[in-house]
Amino acid sequence: MALLTMNTESKYLRSNQAFSVILPDMPREEDPREFYAKHRDLPVVWLLHGTFGDHTDWVRKTNVERYAARKGVAVVMPSGLNSNYVNWSRFMLGYDMYDYLLHELMPLVYNWLPVSSRREDNFIAGLSMGGRGTLTIAASNPERFAAAAALSASPREFSDLTPEYFRSGDVFAARLEGMVDNAGGVEAFLASEENVWRVLDENAGTGVLPRLLFACGAADDYVMETLRPFQAHAQEIGLDAEFLIRDRYTHEWDFWDLAIQDAFDFFGLPDVDVDMA
Repeated sequence: MALLTMNTESKYLRSNQAFSVILPDMPREEDPREFYAKHRDLPVVWLLHGTFGDHTDWVRKTNVERYAARKGVAVVMPSGLNSNYVNWSRFMLGYDMYDYLLHELMPLVYNWLPVSSRREDNFIAGLSMGGRGTLTIAASNPERFAAAAALSASPREFSDLTPEYFRSGDVFAARLEGMVDNAGGVEAFLASEENVWRVLDENAGTGVLPRLLFACGAADDYVMETLRPFQAHAQEIGLDAEFLIRDRYTHEWDFWDLAIQDAFDFFGLPDVDVDMA
């Protein structure tokens, strides 16, 4: 595979940005002039990192490059700080990650690289914070993606957003308080795309949503506390979703290395005949 790192100035993030791209290599038996002259619309997976990560995480900590080679798929990996992949307009000069992904990075990739912009060729996945970002982006922009995979992430039912909860010591409470403040208060947050539970409720059974995969390691992974209730709720509302639990794993890279392979299979990406020696 070809591994690219691109550096560009971003309008929406108000700074220079780097992102990584995996592209299929030229087969050894092909002529370079013919191969690189071909027009091609590669399927593309938009792959999001978790908290504390950046665009290098997936390449450094998993074998995603080999898995992408097996499927003949392009993989685009942006950096998102700890933004939850939403807009933070009051952060420094503004850090509008949601707008950057949809209105800047995707047009750049579609027009500069040999990938397809068709819905049926576009997929999105991410781990932990990147899984929440995957759900936020895919649920609110279903016309862009055929399928999405949330790895170690789950929608939450926000039924008790009170000052007492924010002081509770819950693993998610301090972060959620910042998310609510960024949205402009509880009501604005509940009405926003970050309230994925609501968005899925409103669209389940309509046929507009992408197919969804939820994958999680069960052993001491705090995400299971919200994933189990959501799994029951998904069945009640007729959501087109699959759930994959690997009991021997927790919130860890060993699990995500397996789960991204499961995601590629769930997306329906066929194996291609490549020399991976």
